[in-house]
Amino acid sequence: MNQSLALEIMLSGESVLLTGAAGSGKTYVLNKFIRLAKREGKNIAVTATTGLAATHLGGTTIHSWSGMGIHSVLPPRFVDSLAQSRKDTIKAADVLVIDEISMLHDYRLDIIDEITRKVRGRDEPFGGLQVILCGDFFQLPPINRDGEREGGFIVGSDAWQKLQPVICYLGEQHRQQDDDFLTILNAMRAGDVRRNHVERLLEQKDAELGYGQEVTELHTTNVDVDALNARKLAELKGEEHRFSMQTTGKQNYLDTLKRSCLAVEELVLKEGALVMCIRNSPDKKYVNGSLGVVIGFEEETDYPKVELRDGRKIVLEPASWDLMDGDKKRASLAQIPLRLAWAITVHKSQGMTLDAARVDLRRAFVEGMGYVALSRVRSLGALSLTGMNSMAIRVSPDAVAIDGELRVRSQADSERFAHLVPAAARRAVEPEPTDDSPKPVSAWQERVAKLREEFPKAFTPWKKADDMVLREMYEAGKDVTAISQQLGRQPGGVRARIKKFYGDDALLARK
Repeated sequence: MNQSLALEIMLSGESVLLTGAAGSGKTYVLNKFIRLAKREGKNIAVTATTGLAATHLGGTTIHSWSGMGIHSVLPPRFVDSLAQSRKDTIKAADVLVIDEISMLHDYRLDIIDEITRKVRGRDEPFGGLQVILCGDFFQLPPINRDGEREGGFIVGSDAWQKLQPVICYLGEQHRQQDDDFLTILNAMRAGDVRRNHVERLLEQKDAELGYGQEVTELHTTNVDVDALNARKLAELKGEEHRFSMQTTGKQNYLDTLKRSCLAVEELVLKEGALVMCIRNSPDKKYVNGSLGVVIGFEEETDYPKVELRDGRKIVLEPASWDLMDGDKKRASLAQIPLRLAWAITVHKSQGMTLDAARVDLRRAFVEGMGYVALSRVRSLGALSLTGMNSMAIRVSPDAVAIDGELRVRSQADSERFAHLVPAAARRAVEPEPTDDSPKPVSAWQERVAKLREEFPKAFTPWKKADDMVLREMYEAGKDVTAISQQLGRQPGGVRARIKKFYGDDALLARK
């Protein structure tokens, strides 16, 4: 499926799994959907399984947004104990986005489904939310730790089976244009890495890159990364320039934001330091992952001057990162959007495109880690391999099986939504609306308006007065249809509310 059709399907209101190989443009399509859906008036809950991925999207973690935190099983009456502000945030959402979905356990997707259904008082999957799941199952999988509940990919969850999302498997490749390299990466995705693939990778062992320029090293552990960056900085002569992070917000939110962000509390730079941009520039001067060297500091501001690998020279001013919870800003920090780039972890490189990289996979310890690391660069010529173990070329057998099914379903869904191709083609050539453009009435708003012709209170929060009427009518023996008509609410919402007050078996004797 191409990006344009995937975007059109998402904008039509369908719940979707947006997937595809590394470099296929998942993040690009997801960001464009979020922008356009917001312009249509939808309330978008932007979340991800990791704080780092959430920060890139300007959102929060799904664990925080849903209120489930670290729970692997919901305690009794958990939803009743949620703060009202959390319930209001969940009720207000029209769309739930969850990025880096490969890392979410199946049982946690079920927990999110249960919370949203109970909070929103509707028995449809996820309480009637449009759900956009984004990620690639060949990348980092859910982590099962000793002593904790074990789980697998989300396709094994009950919520997945009930949601039955449209599969938008992006087939275009926007990062790797090197045929030899694509052959190797595709062999990894197929679980069919052969001797010739390994031998071709090993030809890049200790390869020289960048005509003598330093490049970023990818390591599997934080210890190796921190040690290399500290040693390299100490080797440089010249004065240190220090930049302290500026923050606002409560400490617990700030702590979450700091963990979720590549910005460091105190950035120490010297002239000659190898650095990496850690976010996209609003004016497109640099992107997340752009490499460069510090060539000096502005006299008045002391901001670092960086020469990027393409030869452009830019000044890096402080940028801000926000921890958003729905429409509420919980915390904010400002820092120079750079970090030392002699080394980063494979985990933190996920989602980046690197100009070149030296990759050390001798201690790869989880399936998919090698695929994530190798797929950060555009070609074999941009890769220098320090070494690798057998785990480095492995991907999850479950991911291979899932991938085959997703490709088949995506092809079927492409045909099912062929009627959207003309609209997708028009949108692809039209300039994207600006903030000053008139805001259209969305298909979602039209559907809600149509529904409210029959049920005036559809998609509105339940108030105490509504609950009192519902309980009185239910206890007087009235059926769901009568209560629905009296309250102006959908029957599904009434059923969910009755179950909330009287238990799951409350409707068995009342049809």
